[in-house]
Amino acid sequence: MKPRNLKRIAFATSLGGLVTVSVAADLAPLPQPKFNTAMAEMGRFLFFDERLSGDAGLSCATCHNPQKGWSDGLPLSKGYPASEYFRNSPTLLNSGFKKRFMWDGRLDGADMGTLVRDMITEAHTMNMDGRLMQERLKQVPEYNAMWLKFRKDDINGMRVFNVVGEFVRSVNSKNAPIDRFLKGDQGALNGTQRAGYELFKGKAGCVACHNGPLGSDGNLHRTGVPENPAVTSEPLRHITMARYYATSGLPNYMMTHDDVGFQAISKNPKDRGKFATPSIRDLKYTAPYMHNGMLKTLDEVVDFYDKGGGSGAELKPLNLGDSEKRALVAFLESLSGDPVVVDKPKLPAYKVRAFGKN
Repeated sequence: MKPRNLKRIAFATSLGGLVTVSVAADLAPLPQPKFNTAMAEMGRFLFFDERLSGDAGLSCATCHNPQKGWSDGLPLSKGYPASEYFRNSPTLLNSGFKKRFMWDGRLDGADMGTLVRDMITEAHTMNMDGRLMQERLKQVPEYNAMWLKFRKDDINGMRVFNVVGEFVRSVNSKNAPIDRFLKGDQGALNGTQRAGYELFKGKAGCVACHNGPLGSDGNLHRTGVPENPAVTSEPLRHITMARYYATSGLPNYMMTHDDVGFQAISKNPKDRGKFATPSIRDLKYTAPYMHNGMLKTLDEVVDFYDKGGGSGAELKPLNLGDSEKRALVAFLESLSGDPVVVDKPKLPAYKVRAFGKN
């Protein structure tokens, strides 16, 4: 059995000193989300509004579809028209609790507004100019009215990103068996799932990286996931990757033909192939898996880790039996709650504004 990942916690004693103890890392129930209701309601409309993209042809929901686990169900996401993206579109569920955003961990999880800004303004995602976006939104009276419920000024492009982010904070898992179990309902997991949980914490050692409310340590690791051949065989994806490397300042990017992960951010060759630990909540709805969608099912994911990952991985083989693998998959499925579905609202139309009265 692998040793459990231990966290050191210091606490005050009655004598006024500090005592440090080690506790085993584990999963935790999902916290209660906090968000501004009025902002989130306007953000709900904007999330589905195609007018937030440069050509008014796609919205945030294009790649983060509520009907597809708030992802798009594709190995690699589509990106802006006339381009193709080179990574998988992650689910937005529970994003308000993340430590890092993006597969290469380049954005601080505490800054949801910057995440939204990057996705809306980046050329290979939504390709929108923030100044144009704010003028489009000002032409919609209903949006002006929504804005005045939480601010007393005009719609401002930079603040719009926070409004969309507030809606994203409101999108969270619900009624997951694991949460009920962790809160004391022993009947929430069946016998196979409980056996899988023990493997998760013990022999399989998953909890070393997959812990806390999201089942993620928020760190970056090299697991050796094989390259998705589409990134190099499909020119539009390769162009997008090269352009991303160029804007990130990666040295010798034109001669880089694989996904280097965090190295593009840190510029440290030791970080090549490192990616952020994803959340393991709601896995029922978010296949295919990994940063490039190379694993289609949870069975494939467990097999991959059982073999010790891929080339250059930090992992070691688990030597799980078939029944243990089935139990582990059953447990992973217990981290999925009810489907979280938000329907696209009827979007308000542009209206002519009276000159001099704006």
